[in-house]
Amino acid sequence: MTPSNTPPRSESPRQVCLGRIGGANGVRGAVNVETYTDVPEDIAAYGALNSEDGAQRYQLKIERRRKSGVIARIVGIDSREAAEALKGTLLFISRADLPDPTDEDEFYRADLVGMRAVDLDGAPLGEVIAVNNYGAGDVLELKPVSGGNSVLLPFNRDVVPHIDKAAAILRIDVPESLKEDLD
Repeated sequence: MTPSNTPPRSESPRQVCLGRIGGANGVRGAVNVETYTDVPEDIAAYGALNSEDGAQRYQLKIERRRKSGVIARIVGIDSREAAEALKGTLLFISRADLPDPTDEDEFYRADLVGMRAVDLDGAPLGEVIAVNNYGAGDVLELKPVSGGNSVLLPFNRDVVPHIDKAAAILRIDVPESLKEDLD
């Protein structure tokens, strides 16, 4: 299971958002869930999911697939009103509860947060503080070592040719247009 579209980011990089409750479906407490997993039903494969603050736990039972996710029942929710009250709730799992990627080129966005960014010669550029997607592809948000405002870099092979997961370092081929922002 890997995220298929960009979920909202958590304040904690150790939490991974797997879905969002879109509202009630029917009168018996089922909910529409927008999923951020390759296979929508996988959202229930890891057991109970948490609210972002961890105060609530939600055990999903998938009823059926829908275009942008699934229709599910949540243990303890048995009315339309209770289901509707959960509308907009983000569903998280601890990064530690997800399996490690098996391919060297696979990773979770949460794993990139906190990594050091260096240029192709190894000079420090900053630290990854977020991975966002505003509709045109993933974007790294770096906090420059020089201070100042964060810098957004496209997250693709041209700009990030190498990721060393073990050393927690991203090698960046800084576009000319952004070099000044990282100095």
